[in-house]
Amino acid sequence: MAQIHAPKLLSFCWAELCSSNWQKAKAFYTQLFDWGFEDQPIGEGAYYTMLQKHNDDIAAMYQMMPQQKEAGAQSQWLSYIAVDNVDEMAERAVALGAEIIAGPHDVPSAGRMVMLQEPAEGAHFALWQAKEHIGCKRELEANVPYWHELATRNSQKSRAFYSALLGWQAQDKPMEGMDYVLFSARDTVVAGMLQMTEEWGDEIPAHWMTYFAVLNCDAMADKAKELGGQVCVPPTDIPQVGRFAVITDPQGAVFSIIQSVMHEIEP
Repeated sequence: MAQIHAPKLLSFCWAELCSSNWQKAKAFYTQLFDWGFEDQPIGEGAYYTMLQKHNDDIAAMYQMMPQQKEAGAQSQWLSYIAVDNVDEMAERAVALGAEIIAGPHDVPSAGRMVMLQEPAEGAHFALWQAKEHIGCKRELEANVPYWHELATRNSQKSRAFYSALLGWQAQDKPMEGMDYVLFSARDTVVAGMLQMTEEWGDEIPAHWMTYFAVLNCDAMADKAKELGGQVCVPPTDIPQVGRFAVITDPQGAVFSIIQSVMHEIEP
């Protein structure tokens, strides 16, 4: 059992799904990952659903607002990074060319957040200043967030932005068929980055991808298909890293699963 008891500053701490059909998405993910859940009321007929493993919060989801649907918003996962002062970091991000999408604002008793977009139509992400809610409470276990990876259309600009905003160190890590970058915070690797090529097309925006650890990538990909998901990148080996697949849920949100060989993942 690998429980987390305190925020790990400058590292990813939370993954949150905004879904066009919250009820169907909840059924898909709880069956796929064997998650429990707790629906917390946040307004008339609206809920913020804590997704849980052994009663510990590990991620969340909520229903997209009608005005978001009307504006053409897509179901998507949002990744949060832990910081000690959201307001100061938001000001720094704006000074570096980022745009504030929402916040900064308090989430009563839980913490304070801001949602941002990188400069030049870059990826969306969020910053979290914890109070009572530190974020994901488990790591290095099956069916919990494991890795966060930025797909960007301008790797040099993204590299400079996160290095300046968060003090991350960037290390080039050549991989088969691509130039990969590892981001580290305080000498701990916290995320990866890859350059989007022409093969990605023009429709896919820059984004942070959430990877969930699994014990058997092929079996989980098959299970996702049985539950109505689409496997858009089939189970594929990455030498010395593991076996991964990219999945689109029935509402269109994209996430990845990975069977790691770098860490011992507990059931």
